[in-house]
Amino acid sequence: MGKKDASLDKSKSKPFRELLPNVWEFIRPRRWMLALGFVLMAVNRCAGLVLPASSKFLVDDVIGKRHVQLLVPLVLVVVGATAIQGITDFSLTQLLSKEAQRLIAELRRKVQAHVGRLPVAYYDANKTGALVSRIMSDVEGLRNLLGTGLVQFVGGLMTAILALLILIKISVFMTSVAVVVLLGFGFTLRKAFAIIRPIFKARAQINAEVIGRLAESLGGVRVVKGYHAEAREAQVFAAGVQRLLDNVLKTLTTTSVMSLSGTTLLGVVSATIMYLGAHRIVNGAMTLGDFVTYSMFLALLIAPVFQVVGIGTQISEAVAGLERTREVLSERPEDLDPRRTVAIGPLRGAVAFENVSFAYDPGKLVLHEVSFAAAPGTVTALVGPSGAGKSTVIGLIAAFYVPTAGRVLVDGTDLATIRLDTYRTQLGLVLQDTFLFDGTIRDNVAFSRPEASEEEIMAACRIARVDEFAETFEEKYDTVVGERGVKLSGGQKQRVSIARAILADPRILILDEATSSLDSESEAMIQQGLAYLMRGRTTFVIAHRLSTIRRADQILVMEAGRIVERGTHETLYARGGRYYELYTKQYGVETNLFLAPGEGDTVEETKPEAAVSAPANRNGDLLDAVRLLRGQ
Repeated sequence: MGKKDASLDKSKSKPFRELLPNVWEFIRPRRWMLALGFVLMAVNRCAGLVLPASSKFLVDDVIGKRHVQLLVPLVLVVVGATAIQGITDFSLTQLLSKEAQRLIAELRRKVQAHVGRLPVAYYDANKTGALVSRIMSDVEGLRNLLGTGLVQFVGGLMTAILALLILIKISVFMTSVAVVVLLGFGFTLRKAFAIIRPIFKARAQINAEVIGRLAESLGGVRVVKGYHAEAREAQVFAAGVQRLLDNVLKTLTTTSVMSLSGTTLLGVVSATIMYLGAHRIVNGAMTLGDFVTYSMFLALLIAPVFQVVGIGTQISEAVAGLERTREVLSERPEDLDPRRTVAIGPLRGAVAFENVSFAYDPGKLVLHEVSFAAAPGTVTALVGPSGAGKSTVIGLIAAFYVPTAGRVLVDGTDLATIRLDTYRTQLGLVLQDTFLFDGTIRDNVAFSRPEASEEEIMAACRIARVDEFAETFEEKYDTVVGERGVKLSGGQKQRVSIARAILADPRILILDEATSSLDSESEAMIQQGLAYLMRGRTTFVIAHRLSTIRRADQILVMEAGRIVERGTHETLYARGGRYYELYTKQYGVETNLFLAPGEGDTVEETKPEAAVSAPANRNGDLLDAVRLLRGQ
């Protein structure tokens, strides 16, 4: 947990002045509302000065000179000013606090949408939980940039300035002494905030890491329990929580020092003013009313200093969150790559690699000058040991990555120049690790094409044999599958995934170990669905179970990021090379190369001819395929 994610901690905290343009970017659309907030705050603070200002008249005129007729007007003025304070306080909360919450919601939407457009490589470098923290937690503190926090901060400074002017008018000497002490405290605050802001940024980083590990642990609960690792996971989480606690304690220490300094300041200033004021009253240089008024305005001068400690801490936290949010928003989305300008129409499905090399990390190639071509409508199988580069090839075909060198061509066009919105809508994926959302069976099938009709969805489900288990549930297709489809078996999840791909009607299809995790019965039940899905489409298959790719148009044998053999099953087997070694390790001497139909044929071999023709349109042919597969 101590290891930091690569992209989430780019640099040290920037000076606040460098972040001002970013702060303004969020405030600018709401500048008039914020301006109104400042006007209300100015009225509020001016009304707040009425009570201390009236104390001089109360002490010197009403009490000292017995002008009782001034008491009622004086009280009415104070009551009116207090009412104005209450109304403006209420208005500020309604105006700015609610708008701040709207800002948070808007930022969460913006950050989530931006993160969703980032390339797969960004997700490879960052934990899911850390990204969730970025989206949900980092923006929370930003409410203080637009909410009452910033306005209260500015209002406190305005009150202090007004109070200072009145204090100078009453006594320049006493005010000079108080200001010298305040300036010393201001210097201390500046140093303290310079220390505390990086601590807040580090806290957000640690929080993201802790949440990330917690999400992993909860998501892998079956692995944790299967290895009786609950105690170990508890220790790892406890270590992360301790790091978070240490950071919070640092923050509390710093803020406590600031509070201690403020309390000491108040005591020193109060004692000094008490001493000087008493002497001036005795000497006749100041009236009692002047001293009482001075003391009350001095409190208005010092109070914002304490306010700075609380609100300044909140704003420091907000700025730290803003800095982290800007780091995410500064990442360039994959669809904004300036090279991707070509909008392609319907694909034929010709795919070619031209001397493609690729590295996840600079200088560490995982593919070395890979070249091959796949004609439209053909099946290309990738085989080889783990780590050979098969999944990397698939990732390049899916445009998850861009080659480090060489080109991937689709219908003769460099894939790195094709707009992703026009390409991926013609791409279908059926992966070994089937991912289902925590929704209904219908929702998960329709995910590939939300605008599909109910008839089309049901047709795809019947082709993939989803209906054979969905119809047995009480809620049928409205059955909620649970997080990652936990309520379905492996075979059932895979059939939903195949139905999803059938509904998408892709021109290029990727099958990444689509049946390797299934038992024989489950695999048999989805063979015809796979057969329908593959025919007429350019298909790329990764398979460790070599019997499933015997009828592929070409087989690419990969090792250490290179293609070491290529050909059909028959030619490669007859050659007696690397493919022969892989095949015979699994099955011994080949005895099932030419089997009679129904005696071990694989997905590609059990194909009702009418069912495997390429679909020409989504609705009619899906329904025709269902009837033909069922013999109707």
